[in-house]
Amino acid sequence: MLPEKNKVLVLFSHPLLEKSRANRLVLKSYLNRDDITFHDLYERYPDFNIDVEYEKELLLQHEMIVWHHPFYWYSCPPLFKQWIDMVLEVGWAYGPGGDALEGKSIMQVITVGGGYQAYQESGYNRFPIREFLRPFEQTANLCKMNYFPPFVIHGTHRLSREQLMEYSSELVLFLDNWQDIQYRPNLYQHTYINDLLKKITNDK
Repeated sequence: MLPEKNKVLVLFSHPLLEKSRANRLVLKSYLNRDDITFHDLYERYPDFNIDVEYEKELLLQHEMIVWHHPFYWYSCPPLFKQWIDMVLEVGWAYGPGGDALEGKSIMQVITVGGGYQAYQESGYNRFPIREFLRPFEQTANLCKMNYFPPFVIHGTHRLSREQLMEYSSELVLFLDNWQDIQYRPNLYQHTYINDLLKKITNDK
């Protein structure tokens, strides 16, 4: 049975959530909220047998889609990639007649083991996070969706509980205000949406 219609759908995918202190804490930002549908792909599909029609109906019922996942090998966990391959079908999500998701908003929330400096041109990984996320951004563009800058949590293994709580607070701020944030003229000037959220907090 589909959940009641909410504005925000969180598609969460983490194969080892029990080992992720950062994600277990940040997930509390979504729970017990009437305006958010939280959908754990690994919990629902442990056999990777995705119910494509159910997933399509979920997408249709929501205005903001959040892809929340750890940053595995410069990409996403395998079940989430399978979800993209199977659910976002030609003729439905893109291509001739594929306008089911047109105008919806989408944002990635990702947890990254490496620090911010490691994801610079002069850093260990040689490229900024946004470059690694280009395939996801282009997927959203192909589906005529409004792709927000990502919400990124760097250096997850070294963050204190207090630091993780700060990230959680910023994420809650976004979830509470995303409908207004999407119209801010400088939204796409930010590499991460975290930067904009910090500015909003400081301006209050």
